[in-house]
Amino acid sequence: MSDINRVRTLRTAGEREIRELSDVLIDCVEGGASVSFMLPIARSTADAFWRSVTAAVERGERILVVAENAAGEIVGTVQIILAQPENQPHRADIAKMLVHRRARRHGVGAALLGAAESAALRAGKSLLVLDTASGDAERLYAKLGWQRCGVIPGYALLPDGGLCDTTFFYRTL
Repeated sequence: MSDINRVRTLRTAGEREIRELSDVLIDCVEGGASVSFMLPIARSTADAFWRSVTAAVERGERILVVAENAAGEIVGTVQIILAQPENQPHRADIAKMLVHRRARRHGVGAALLGAAESAALRAGKSLLVLDTASGDAERLYAKLGWQRCGVIPGYALLPDGGLCDTTFFYRTL
């Protein structure tokens, strides 16, 4: 499952895509990722989340990028949140950068982030912002040229309920 075959923008999602996106989200939450969901995460919760994301994509409020393995299965995803306050038309948020644990350390995260940056630039954005509670993700973002802003202690909860610190990054395109 680890070989990345392609990275693409997903403009609409059918049941297969919703199921595969949910598989990635559930795997990441079960692996301890602090991405807004608590354990246990129900399939219905994950499916409802991805349906809301794809609706936002269809409204033009977000861009959804996916990475697929050689079998065509989604193994990673990232979102670009385009909808910002009117005084921030140049900015977008990078959100829910998720890579299935079986596909990690094979360039999926870097490929997703590169595609997200390109998509944001095409959408007219010149500043990207993200946050993470993962040391591995922090190392990846720094390696790819993102600037660390700082850490907010106890910012969110881990899926098992413990508090975690969150690090903020930005990148000028």
